[in-house]
Amino acid sequence: MIQKAGTDDMNEKLVQEIVRRVMADINDEGGADGMHGVFSDMNDAIEHALKAQEKVRVMTLDQREKIISAIRRKTNENVETIARMGVEETGMGNVGDKILKHKLTADKTPGTEDITTTAWSGDRGLTLVEMGPFGVIGAITPATNPSETVICNSIGMIAGGNTVVFNPHPNAKKTTIYTINMINEASLEAGGPDNIACTVQEPTMETSAIMMKHPKIPLLVATGGPGVVTAVLSSGKRAIGAGAGNPPALVDETADIEKAARDIINGCTFDNNLPCIAEKEVVAVDAIFDELMRHFEEENGCYRASREIQDKLIATVITPKGALNRKCVGRDAKTLLKMVGVDAPADTRCIIFEGEKEHPLIATELMMPILGVVRVKDFREGVETAVWLEHGNRHSAHIHSKNVDRITEYARALDTAILVKNGPSYAALGFGGEGYPTFTIASRTGEGLTSASTFTKRRRCVMTDSLCIR
Repeated sequence: MIQKAGTDDMNEKLVQEIVRRVMADINDEGGADGMHGVFSDMNDAIEHALKAQEKVRVMTLDQREKIISAIRRKTNENVETIARMGVEETGMGNVGDKILKHKLTADKTPGTEDITTTAWSGDRGLTLVEMGPFGVIGAITPATNPSETVICNSIGMIAGGNTVVFNPHPNAKKTTIYTINMINEASLEAGGPDNIACTVQEPTMETSAIMMKHPKIPLLVATGGPGVVTAVLSSGKRAIGAGAGNPPALVDETADIEKAARDIINGCTFDNNLPCIAEKEVVAVDAIFDELMRHFEEENGCYRASREIQDKLIATVITPKGALNRKCVGRDAKTLLKMVGVDAPADTRCIIFEGEKEHPLIATELMMPILGVVRVKDFREGVETAVWLEHGNRHSAHIHSKNVDRITEYARALDTAILVKNGPSYAALGFGGEGYPTFTIASRTGEGLTSASTFTKRRRCVMTDSLCIR
């Protein structure tokens, strides 16, 4: 029983200790506010992830795959809820496309099948190279694809035997917390441990710094803008950086122009241009320029902006300091036009205009359905222009051409992690194209499209003069 008389300081300390113990009990059962994997302190989140990783690392691949299967199932069960949460919290994108993105992530993100063994057997014995876990991975996630990135990263990292601590973008913390809780619920339902994915209730720059500097986190994974990628690359730790891009789409005179127009607008407007791989500008040779613009306008719901409207858009979507206006990122074309006083038709999908490559709405990665089109005299100038527009990010680029030699030349010149030929940009993620999806495309650090194998380290095991049974 707590005494009152003359013991105010002691009483306060005792109350604080009781609260601390209660919170610890809550955390042991699944985190703050009863949410699995969610903690008030970043150090607590890391410690619980460490305990969970001790269990995950000794699991068989079959046991890990059961957890991953449960994550896939629960994602599909909650797909509409997560999609709506993301749009409502961030104000970016649209529910329909986010549902498609989540289904793609749930169904096609590689799991334990990506964890392989290399073996050499010969006269001097047997050598194996295995993929082993790093441990607890520290991950920073964006507001543009918050839940998709968390699900995709969690599947890959868990498949490799890791657990993960996320520091999400503050503008998407509710959606991220919901997703992390769901992932831990899936693990528990599959017989796995709690806290395989953890985070904090209030993510900040400070919690990010704690995570990056923590001695028990050997690998950092950042998905976001150039600032956050630079931060993790300066941490002194192994880091995977998925940064910015400004993907150009080149169209030459050999292309199927009608299909090219359709593919470009479909890719550019998908989730209101939030994917970093989406077409951000078009480079078109003079011979087909007018035809391409006609298909954009007449068949694909494009509004052609006058110079006056372009100037108003520049003043609206780009701040005086040159940054993007966050209120415009991920908004649909009709909303953007309304911001500049244009009452566009209801079926307006994209804003297009002709401009020089230096135009602010062309040279800047906007992440909104505004598509500037640069006219060039021929393919060679088109390649030079596309290289300039991509800004050396080596992220993504697209081309519409039936000339294989030109496609090859373009691919070598751009040298990007992703190149889509004669299709919409989202084909790169296995949506209408072959291959697997990812929402962490590490162009800057060279891993490209990350998957489970990316989040493992190689271990060589050698048995000399034995176990070769030829």
